[in-house]
Amino acid sequence: MDNKLGRNWILLRGLARESQHWGDFVPLLQAAFPHAQVTALDLPGTGCCYQAHTPCTVKAITDNVRARALEQGLLRQPATFLAVSLGGMVAWEWLQRYPDDSCGAILVNTSFAGLSPFYQRMRWQSYCKFLALAMQRDLRRRELAIVQLVGNREDQYETVADEWQAIQAERPISFKSGLRQIIAAASYRPDDTKPGQPVLLLNGKGDHLVAPACSEAISEKWALELRSHPWAGHDISLDDGEWVVTQVKQWLAVCDTQV
Repeated sequence: MDNKLGRNWILLRGLARESQHWGDFVPLLQAAFPHAQVTALDLPGTGCCYQAHTPCTVKAITDNVRARALEQGLLRQPATFLAVSLGGMVAWEWLQRYPDDSCGAILVNTSFAGLSPFYQRMRWQSYCKFLALAMQRDLRRRELAIVQLVGNREDQYETVADEWQAIQAERPISFKSGLRQIIAAASYRPDDTKPGQPVLLLNGKGDHLVAPACSEAISEKWALELRSHPWAGHDISLDDGEWVVTQVKQWLAVCDTQV
């Protein structure tokens, strides 16, 4: 059967982030796959859906995003998911419950309850930073702190913080939506079924938010390939988008030989 991987991309962001937070990565991926359809979808409570109710379970979030994908005609051919953190949990749930919708996925710095302890799923060193972020009312300072938490490229902190401040000002993600997403992520415990589609895991050894061991646990449980960036943080596409694209292209080339 013809391999459809990499022809129809659906991108999913993580906790309290929206499609615009992909920044330069979307055109970078599109350039690597010029004939593919690339679509970034927002989780409920973020982006174009920032005023929508945010479910507090990954299952409900998945059904919400899938319904919009169907409405937009994005599932006319099987999708390849590229998803970060909470988005990775949604992609995994999607793969398990609606296997005909997708032909594979790349999951970046994600984690599952039951496989990794809570202090690895959100590293204990980040607790004070998260508390400070929740109390920070200055939008610019808050977004700068978020950039510094998820990224390791000091040279682009200020520029990215400006961009993210503009996004938040236009489509503000509420404290309530963020909290409900945290609850959904913290409680997500998938069943033991391994998806039938191929899955690649990516993690950053410099992730200050989620321990790299979380991706390692997923890789070990389901015998999935894991590729690690030596210094990138939680948002690898922000720190080194070209590395992500390179890993994806190499992995798809291997998958093509196995069809």
